[in-house]
Amino acid sequence: MQVWPGSAYPLGASFDGSGTNFALFSEGADRVELCLFDDDGAETRVELRDVDAYVWHAYLPSVQPGQRYGYRVHGPHDPRKGLRFNPNKLLLDPYAKAVDGQIRWGQPVFGYDFGAPDSRNDDDSAAHMMKGVVVNPFFDWAGDRRPRTPYAGTLIYEAHVKGLTKLHPEIPEEIRGTYSALAHPAIIDHLTKLGVTALELMPVHQFVDDSTLQEKGLSNYWGYNTIAFFAPQNTYAASCAGGHQVQEFKNMVRTMHAVGIEVILDVVYNHTAEGNHLGPTLSMKGIDNAAYYRLEARDRRYYTDYTGTGNSLNAGNPHTLQLIMDSLRYWVLEMHVDGFRFDLAATLAREFYEVDRLATFFELVQQDPVVSQVKLIAEPWDIGPGGYQVGNFPPQWTEWNGKYRDTVRDFWRGEPATLGEFASRLTGSADLYEHSGRRPVASINFVTAHDGFTLRDLVSYNEKHNEANGEGGNDGESHNRSYNLGVEGPTDDPAIQTLRARQQRNFLATLLLSEGVPMISHGDELGRTQRGNNNGYAQDNELTWVHWDAADRPLIEFTAALSRLRREHPTFRRSRFFDGRPVVRAEGEPVPDLVWLRPDGTAMRPDDWDSGFGRAIGVFLNGNGIRERDRRGRRISDRHFIVLFNAGDDAVVFTIPAAEYSPRWEVLIDTSAAHTGGAPLDGGDALAVAAKSLVLLVEYEPPAPDIDHSVAASLAALTQPIDQIQAPAVTDPPD
Repeated sequence: MQVWPGSAYPLGASFDGSGTNFALFSEGADRVELCLFDDDGAETRVELRDVDAYVWHAYLPSVQPGQRYGYRVHGPHDPRKGLRFNPNKLLLDPYAKAVDGQIRWGQPVFGYDFGAPDSRNDDDSAAHMMKGVVVNPFFDWAGDRRPRTPYAGTLIYEAHVKGLTKLHPEIPEEIRGTYSALAHPAIIDHLTKLGVTALELMPVHQFVDDSTLQEKGLSNYWGYNTIAFFAPQNTYAASCAGGHQVQEFKNMVRTMHAVGIEVILDVVYNHTAEGNHLGPTLSMKGIDNAAYYRLEARDRRYYTDYTGTGNSLNAGNPHTLQLIMDSLRYWVLEMHVDGFRFDLAATLAREFYEVDRLATFFELVQQDPVVSQVKLIAEPWDIGPGGYQVGNFPPQWTEWNGKYRDTVRDFWRGEPATLGEFASRLTGSADLYEHSGRRPVASINFVTAHDGFTLRDLVSYNEKHNEANGEGGNDGESHNRSYNLGVEGPTDDPAIQTLRARQQRNFLATLLLSEGVPMISHGDELGRTQRGNNNGYAQDNELTWVHWDAADRPLIEFTAALSRLRREHPTFRRSRFFDGRPVVRAEGEPVPDLVWLRPDGTAMRPDDWDSGFGRAIGVFLNGNGIRERDRRGRRISDRHFIVLFNAGDDAVVFTIPAAEYSPRWEVLIDTSAAHTGGAPLDGGDALAVAAKSLVLLVEYEPPAPDIDHSVAASLAALTQPIDQIQAPAVTDPPD
């Protein structure tokens, strides 16, 4: 086999149309061997003799796409110094573009003998390891164009590749649960019906199924256990032979773009699947443990864990940062994705110890001409000290707003003293984002996500029911801010069923009428349940999959109508914060862009926010107060709206406010269905808002007079008698 020196850049296995360049970073290695595997598993070793700036490299002109490979890295084995080199362990390339196979658990994939963590185990792990695959980078994108939807017009749909598609009856069985299934017309039609503009996929980077879960008959369903940051998960491919999962993923992205839907990836750069000192040696632990992972200063055998998974990537090391940035650029440039949601993003900001918004990672993102131009969404917390950082990320970032989730849940379950914060969350959370120059779109609003109750379970259970996870109910969040409305779990009581359906509509309406960027968790729009399990991370089965045959069709239609309303009215997707304040106005002053209303129709006073009645409130939204312009520079205006909220247990009579807001109003949405299609309302009229319901009023516009455009009407106009046609005025000629 011919072996040429090759190049130290780019890292990974790069096919150029003729041969393949291999490059691997390891600062502490003494020697590196590239291992090539044929279809029968026979191994050929090639020593990488050329090293530049700690990058070991070679070019093999005979290696083509589909070739499986791994590395063996020689060096000192001294866990107390953080050194865990062992050439008996086959290692997955951190830059592998595709992965073949899965881990076969057993002693060989661990660098120590079971029961003796400081020992060295020399069993060969090759037969137990997944392998990297050389991929063909060429793909016909067929003129693919990114939708580039502005944040203000974005509706995010968080989904699991398998969970969304596995049970869909219109998708052929052989492709269900795959990237191809996502691109099927049945899924595309559903997403476009809902008005989704961005599909946020739960982790699709190649991940590992934990041995502890497999022993329980479970699996790592969610995928937050990454091992390869460049490779699409092979179990989500209808065919992964020869690295075909890369082509299948690209085809899915191209299909989404064709209908105007962006693809956002949930990425896990905070830790890897190698765990702590008791974890397996699969990749970076054996390539350069001290460079890639945070190790405890007092004893470098142990790993600093800010994630609850055993390790944390060392975002203070330039080579680790390069890995992250190279991965992000690859997914944008080569895979055409449109953005990223960063799992436990606070960990990436821990350059030393504290969470630092000026960390090098943020600086790299800021100046990168590729990564800085896509959507960047932070999960702004981790489990380390000071880890809850909602509102503290740099201006270029948006954030999952956990405070929005908690406040909206508390309001609708009737918790006292949440009114002021509810008002802030509804209008874009200026208290969190305005101080750093950000806009309402910095807030990614959500009521539910993959982690926690589904929307239906949120209104059906007071307690979590995670028995299927095999952890004695000790896993998952215990403080869910949920309310079962009187019965735990399923019930035949029609009154409770009615209230539960209404509460689901309340949550969806609040979400889609709030300023910021709304995110819907897959299946919430059709009443998906996990039977009270609020931590389905290990449940790759019908408990977590979307049951399309049991879909709540009216709820789907309600969600689609709300989405259409939001899309048609810029009042609900503003790019700037409101300027109005809840203060007394002198008579004759201009109406502010926002006015908070008491049930009696008068404006809220400062002391009203703490008066104790805070379960019912209204808000006036001035359609002329948007203070934004379209692309042609024209001032944007809209109709006026009033939203009435009643989270109490009894109906509340609201008084329609004075005519200075608008002379007349009509009911556009009533989640209780008590007021639909009625006569217009005037200022001073009373409107009873049912318990636990939301009513949206819109400025009344009289219907335009009907104009008869028929042929008969046109002929009649042309054949009017001559005496009925008004002659033009005759004027005397000038003198």
